[in-house]
Amino acid sequence: MKKIVLLGSTGSIGTQTLEVVSSYPEKLSVVALAAGSNVEKMEQQIRQYRPSYAVMWTEEAARELRTRVADTDVKVLSGMDGLIEISSLPEAEVVVTAIVGMIGIRPTIAAIKAGKDIALANKETLVTAGHIIMPLAKEYGVQILPVDSEHSAIFQSLNGEPKDKISKILLTASGGPFRGWTREQMEKVQVEDALKHPNWAMGRKITIDSATMVNKGLEVMEAGWLFGVTADKIKVVVQPQSIIHSMVEYVDGAVMAQLGVPDMKLPIQYALFYPDRLPMNDNKVDFFALREITFEEPDPEVFVGLKLAYEAFRIGGSMPTVFNAANEKAVSLFLDRKIGFLDIPRLIEESMRQHNVISHPTVEQILETEASCYEFIESRC
Repeated sequence: MKKIVLLGSTGSIGTQTLEVVSSYPEKLSVVALAAGSNVEKMEQQIRQYRPSYAVMWTEEAARELRTRVADTDVKVLSGMDGLIEISSLPEAEVVVTAIVGMIGIRPTIAAIKAGKDIALANKETLVTAGHIIMPLAKEYGVQILPVDSEHSAIFQSLNGEPKDKISKILLTASGGPFRGWTREQMEKVQVEDALKHPNWAMGRKITIDSATMVNKGLEVMEAGWLFGVTADKIKVVVQPQSIIHSMVEYVDGAVMAQLGVPDMKLPIQYALFYPDRLPMNDNKVDFFALREITFEEPDPEVFVGLKLAYEAFRIGGSMPTVFNAANEKAVSLFLDRKIGFLDIPRLIEESMRQHNVISHPTVEQILETEASCYEFIESRC
C-alpha cells in the first residue's frame, strides 16, 4: 500500500488523482489532503478517503472544516506551516504537488528533505526554483516524477535511453482555442472565449495560460530543469488533436513519442505507480476514428507569451519568477475583467523589462521578487 500526501486536492489535478486512488484502493491510500478555500469539497473528500490530516490555506477555512468534520479523527491544520507539516509526514511515501503557484516551493523542499518522492504537477516550483529543487532532489536521493502530460511523455520517451544522446525535446501543444488567429482577432477576446479549450478540461487559470500559450512557455522551463537541457534544445510543436503528448529526438534522428487520449489520469497514474504500469480501461486511442495527426509551428509574434518565456529561461536567475508572477497577476486581472486578453503578455513584458536580475535567488528572494512584481503590475492597472 503506497501512502500519499495530496497538495491541491480540490483542484482539477487533485480530484483526478483521487479518482486514480479510487480505482486502486488496495494499492493507494491518502494520509493527508490540502486545499485552498473549498471547505465543502474538502469535507466530502475527508469522508470518502479518510486521511489523518487535512490542511486549508486560511485559518478561517480550517475552523469551519474542523466544525464540519468534528465527528471524524482527522487533524485539521492551516497555512504554510500545515503544508510543510503534512509534506514531511513519516508515514507518507509520495507527495503529489498539485497546488497552483509558488506556494508549492516550500512544501516541496520540505518533502524532499524528508525523503519523499515528488509527483510534480506544480510547474511554478521548477520554473522559479529549479536551481534549488533539482540539486536538492539529487542530494536526498528522491525522484521527481512529472505529472504534466507533456513532461510525463518526455519522461516515458527517455526510458532506457542515455540523456546525453538527446538532440531535441519536441514539446507538443494543442494551440488552444485561438490557434491560427491574428493579434487583431485576439483584441476582442472575452473571458468566456478564452475558457473554451478544444481538448482539455482544466482549471480556469491554466486554461487561460493555454489560450495565451504562456503555459507552454512555463512547460519549456520546467522541461529544461527536469531533463537537464537548454532552451535551444526544446522546440514547441503544435499538435491540435492532443494525441501525441510530446516527443524526444535523438542524435541519430530517431524520434520517440508517447501517445494517448487527452486525459490527465494517465500521467497521474504513471507517476504514482512508476515504474509499474497498471490497467486503465477507459483510456485508449482509436486510431481508425482519429484518422490523422497533424503538426503546426506556433507563431511567436502572435503568441508573444511563448517568446517571452524563452527569453526569461535564457536569462535565468530571478527572471523566470518575474515571468511567472506577472502572468499569475495578469491572468487574475483578466478573469476579473479588469484588463484585456492581450494585456496579459504586455504586462509580462513590462515586468521583465523593469526587473534587475538576481543570479541565484534564494527562496526568500524568489518570494520577494513575486511580491514586487505584483506591486508593479498593480501600479500599472
